[in-house]
Amino acid sequence: MTTATNSPLSVSIASTAHLLNGSRNDYDPLMDLIGEAHFVLLGEASHGTHEFYRERAEITKRLILEKGFNAVAVEADWPDAYRVNRYVRGFGDDASSERALAGFERFPTWMWRNTDVLAFVDWLREHNDSLPPQAPRTGFYGLDLYSMFASMNEVLRYLDKVDPEAAKRARARYACFDHFHRDSQRYGYATSFGMSPTCEEEVLAQLHDLRSRSLAFRDQNDQLAADEFFYADQNARLVKNAEKYYRTMFQGRISSWNMRDLHMADTLRALNGHLTKPGEPAKIVVWEHNSHIGDARATEIGYQGEWNVGQLARERYHDDAVLIGFTTYQGSVTAASDWDGPAEKKQVRPGLPGSYEEAFHRTGLPRFLLPLRINGVETDVLPSNALLERAIGVIYAPATERQSHYFYAHLAHQFDAILHFDDTRAVEPLERGAHWETGEAPETYPVGV
Repeated sequence: MTTATNSPLSVSIASTAHLLNGSRNDYDPLMDLIGEAHFVLLGEASHGTHEFYRERAEITKRLILEKGFNAVAVEADWPDAYRVNRYVRGFGDDASSERALAGFERFPTWMWRNTDVLAFVDWLREHNDSLPPQAPRTGFYGLDLYSMFASMNEVLRYLDKVDPEAAKRARARYACFDHFHRDSQRYGYATSFGMSPTCEEEVLAQLHDLRSRSLAFRDQNDQLAADEFFYADQNARLVKNAEKYYRTMFQGRISSWNMRDLHMADTLRALNGHLTKPGEPAKIVVWEHNSHIGDARATEIGYQGEWNVGQLARERYHDDAVLIGFTTYQGSVTAASDWDGPAEKKQVRPGLPGSYEEAFHRTGLPRFLLPLRINGVETDVLPSNALLERAIGVIYAPATERQSHYFYAHLAHQFDAILHFDDTRAVEPLERGAHWETGEAPETYPVGV
């Protein structure tokens, strides 16, 4: 263990932090901080760190068992996650958790096809199976919008079962996309630069058509039928929003980012409405990257005009939403070097001087919980000025660490609490390719060999 420095900031953090020692009571202070909130947003500082996935799962188990949370909503595509939802609630066709996760085929597959998610899905299925027959089951849902063509297929699959004539109309509308060969970015590029007409009217008409027949399709006395209509409705709404998203992605980062996070926040709100019953409010855990669940208004990205799920959750639900970030100082991470590249086990460089990660490291505490708000009031443990914060997505570029992975933020405004794990290791993909098994050569390895 590193010895704590005499830095006033590190001393202040160490004196306030709750040490995590691996006991079953580690998260008691966090459960107290969450209180009766109905939305708990759990982050991650990378999409490929074992400790982040494992600890989110452990916290989520306690929220389900002790506080009655009945949904886990993740940064994943709606159709892929709903396949897992069917499995964990006992009405899917998959025979195992690994088969239920097989729908996650889009890069980066390791985000959800990894050993930690597999273990949690196993646990969730066992938990649901142990409940009395009429007790509500905890579900697993996706919030993201990248699945435009897959969601079209799911709308058609649903309508083929309940209304073949409506399915014919839907096929005619969605045929607008046929000459783009299921390439969403190709569609976005062609329509953004006037090379092809948009399909905006068609996807909007299809959503309205589906919703106009909701009373015929949705039987309130049949929960499974109501769930399947909700699933189809969200797929149709996703197609509408994804069509707009891919048109905006060539117009600038901020507009497409905002479109995506607004869709995720609206999906969370729709899920909350669907799961809430008279006298039984929904309680939802969200798993997303820190950059999505921390309040964007506290970051330099927010100053440039971006918003995110965390900001929208606070604006919509106020103290009923608790935002919890995760950080690490060093270790390894599963990430790619380029988009669509293979999963690699890469070394994470130590946190930069002047960063929150370095300040947390200097406490000498290997793992801790740091409350940043108590009863809705910010603590004064962190400085009022902004510090650097690291974010690693699906790509990690250590050679350009400062430019690629750091931004300025006021952490105390961004989150309600932080969980710090000083030395972490890469999450294990279910499919370990040669790049991952070999790992990254140390930086001292001779470049000429």
